[in-house]
Amino acid sequence: MPTTPRPRAALLLLAYLAFVSLGLPDGLIGVGWPSIRVDFGVPTEAVGLVLTAGTVGYLGSSVAAGFTLARLGVGRLLAGSTLLASLALTGYATTPALALMVGCALLLGLGSGAIDSGLNAYAAGAFGPRHMNWMHAFFGLGVAIGPLIMTGALTAGLSWRWGYAVVAAAQLVLAVAFALTVRAWRDRAPVPGAAPAAPGEGGLPAEVRVPVAGADGAPSTVAVAPVRVRETLRLPAVWFGALAFAVYVAIEVAAGLWAFLLLTEGRGLGAAVAGLCVSGYWGSLFVGRVVQGVVAERLGSSTVLRASLLGMAAGAALIALPGPAWLAVTGLAVVGFAAAPVFPLLTLTTADRVGPAHADRAIGLQIGTAGLGGALIPAGIGVLLGNTSVELLGPALLLLALALLALHAASARRR
Repeated sequence: MPTTPRPRAALLLLAYLAFVSLGLPDGLIGVGWPSIRVDFGVPTEAVGLVLTAGTVGYLGSSVAAGFTLARLGVGRLLAGSTLLASLALTGYATTPALALMVGCALLLGLGSGAIDSGLNAYAAGAFGPRHMNWMHAFFGLGVAIGPLIMTGALTAGLSWRWGYAVVAAAQLVLAVAFALTVRAWRDRAPVPGAAPAAPGEGGLPAEVRVPVAGADGAPSTVAVAPVRVRETLRLPAVWFGALAFAVYVAIEVAAGLWAFLLLTEGRGLGAAVAGLCVSGYWGSLFVGRVVQGVVAERLGSSTVLRASLLGMAAGAALIALPGPAWLAVTGLAVVGFAAAPVFPLLTLTTADRVGPAHADRAIGLQIGTAGLGGALIPAGIGVLLGNTSVELLGPALLLLALALLALHAASARRR
């Protein structure tokens, strides 16, 4: 197999910053929502409207980005999408009502989905496994910074709107940086196994290049006939894998979204301390991806992935146990650190589960269902907590963690 060329340092830095920008809004809403709902006079579960609108935009742009990427190029796509995200966050900071915030969430989802899909497609061929893990680690850094920004604004006596205004300004600076480096994103080494740009008949690529060892032992590629969409959709591993992504992202989002409510209303922590703890949860995702990205190269992706899934279940069990606040905080840190490499490693091992010919389509489906699960399931948990008790967050996370273990085992079975 040919090795991936060393990526340019400037593009790596911008890719990392782009994933920081993806995480910042997710970190803001968990701490800011209690103040937002009071300002707008809406119930706790109304956050589901914001999350759902964002998901609709995210899903639409994720699918469209695959077609837009070839025409606009990665640089233009990232510049335009980041600018759109900045405008949406400016709308968050100035909106007088929840209905307008929901509209801004749709725009934010459109920008975020295009950034996520386009940059992952570029990184898959230009960066390599370690940088893919580290790129996702910077998403965790962004989500960790988000609560600090919002907590700082609230503790300073400012409105929650200032938190979104600060992030909107940062997104605008990043959009300018992408615009200035549009031409640098054009050069990318061909991805082994990727289809040529020119489509063939019937909506299928003309051929697919699969890496093999040549007669002299040197790496080479051969052309194989592409498979039709219905053949991919008939594979159980594709659907089990997609559901696994949905459940994983639901755990990650729900823990960060509702932990502040659990720690303040259920475990008696002050708002400032609880905000720091939520930031620590997202920070553990960043640290875990940096550390375990290196560990996975030595021990193997499958070994680290299985251990991480078990660690998520153990952390959720600590949150579910009734007890002092430090027990739930410890559980959050365990969940965050264990969950850190799951998304990148599940993505990197997709071809092992479904076969190389189906991997691209499976990854697209996984990203889509991940966004759907990250919106609908945490919103459902919000309804549960609002109508029962915030103490049910731990049991809900534990149930989801066990379901994730089962789905991964099912998706990993041979076709």
